[in-house]
Amino acid sequence: MDKLRKIFTLDSIILPLVAIVLGLLVGAVVMLIGGYNPLVAYGALVQRVIGNPYDFGETIRQITPLMFTGLAVAFAFRSGMFNIGADGQVLIGMTVATAISLSFKGLPSAILVPLAVIGGGIGGGLWAAIAGYLKAKRGINEVITTIMLNWTALYFSNYIIRNFYLLKGQNRSENIDASASMTFLNDVFNNARVHWGTVIALLTAVFFFVYLWKTKQGYEMRSVGLNPNAAEYAGMNVGRNIVKAMFISGVFAGLAGTFEVLGVFHYQSVFAASPGYGFDGIAVALLGMNHPFGVVLGSILYGVLTYGSAGMSFSAGVPPELIKIVIGSIIFFIAAQGIVRIVLKPFYLKRKKEKVS
Repeated sequence: MDKLRKIFTLDSIILPLVAIVLGLLVGAVVMLIGGYNPLVAYGALVQRVIGNPYDFGETIRQITPLMFTGLAVAFAFRSGMFNIGADGQVLIGMTVATAISLSFKGLPSAILVPLAVIGGGIGGGLWAAIAGYLKAKRGINEVITTIMLNWTALYFSNYIIRNFYLLKGQNRSENIDASASMTFLNDVFNNARVHWGTVIALLTAVFFFVYLWKTKQGYEMRSVGLNPNAAEYAGMNVGRNIVKAMFISGVFAGLAGTFEVLGVFHYQSVFAASPGYGFDGIAVALLGMNHPFGVVLGSILYGVLTYGSAGMSFSAGVPPELIKIVIGSIIFFIAAQGIVRIVLKPFYLKRKKEKVS
């Protein structure tokens, strides 16, 4: 019972919920100023998400990469690193998974699928570990290196696809074989692109929690993140923990790209710009307050709002870009918790008076 009380604290439950409500209210005010009906708009958003099995399945598909990249950013942050390179790590995960799937077409599914998943994850992890190594050995700020590695990953991935796996006459790779596909429950969701990556993303969140809070290695990583000087004085290897944290973070992001290839598109495009999953992951990590289970909920909220925004546009005539104002407002109120506490203050004063009386 005491453990439950620690988990369901004021900061972990009430503050994010109030922040979400305030963000939705800000969005409603903006809609009213623009001449739109917020009740109709939000109703259309909900209808778009749960109105039929296909859209519900596609919403789950939208949530999955956000969950992976949100966990990647949150894991690095908990370890004292700011991983802005998740987008590049997603691309490397995509490319490695595509290369393995197309290079070993003859292998049975039981071998090919795990090989592609492991390869994509490790590819993203090694790409992130470059920034970790430069931080640990040379003291180079990981924000700079991860941003640069995003662009390097974009052009490197495009080079690999163009020169080795390009489908003739198309700006994308060949399709992977059905033996490498990870879709499931397609009949239940009217052929929506639901895949096993969603289940693995949830297991990844559990791993995140257990590893960081229940193991010695996780304790060291959190200690390095909180105070590297104190951790070093206590005998912990700061450099090794930095590289390890970035590697694990990159594995999470690499898996996001892996499942986009194996479970959603079944090919890889030649990208003109970064796909943006990693940057959305930063927002999801902030929404989840860098806690793995918070990130899961944050990814659900972000995915629902993003996918449902199309319903706002078609049914209520509201520009889909307006949903970014809602998401930005929610993040603002979560970051500025002092404002939320001011809003809640009258309720707490009333509660105190009731307890005294």
